[in-house]
Amino acid sequence: MISVDVELVLVGLVAMLEPATLTSSVFSLVLGDRPLRTGSWFYIGGLGATLSVGVLAAFVLGNAAASSTSTPRTWVSVFGVVAGMLLLAYVARAVRRPADPAKTASNIERMGKVAAAPALTIVGAGALLANAGLFMVVALKDISQLNPTPAQYILDWVLFALASMLPLGLALVMLLIAPDRTAPILAGARAWIERHARTVALILVVALAASLLRDGVAGLTS
Repeated sequence: MISVDVELVLVGLVAMLEPATLTSSVFSLVLGDRPLRTGSWFYIGGLGATLSVGVLAAFVLGNAAASSTSTPRTWVSVFGVVAGMLLLAYVARAVRRPADPAKTASNIERMGKVAAAPALTIVGAGALLANAGLFMVVALKDISQLNPTPAQYILDWVLFALASMLPLGLALVMLLIAPDRTAPILAGARAWIERHARTVALILVVALAASLLRDGVAGLTS
């Protein structure tokens, strides 16, 4: 199961650095007058949505993807091939379409409104924008392949959820401990994200797609 563990780590990294989620998380901290308040509610929304999916899957999916032999189940291999191809198509489309300044401006305007909104609205925005998105599906499959009990599934999912929200979580801790020194760091992080996060995320997506395709093809041909 070493390849599954590696794949799960890759999914966590992709979820952590996914540009839309990362950008929204940083905007929740830098666009409002009360970044700790906005970021905390945003974090609660994103983490709560991600955890809810995993807890439900622990009892609905469970260990259905686990195999009693060294060969993955057929449907798991098919899923790997299809998911890998879709991820490569996503990368190819993203490479052909450069970052859109108009879309970035629209996101800034939207997150500026969220930062000034009531707590419940911020939680809802976090649930919508700060979850791991479609990459959760791959993570659900990977954890299921490890043949966990419901309790083990939930524990693994909690770790995945915390990892996917790690940048925002660390930023909130820094704001709590040293708010004055954290503000310029967050401004620099925003600039780095706008320049480089997309490239790093796409490289990780390619690595994840390669892992899915390799395991899927190996399972179907064994």
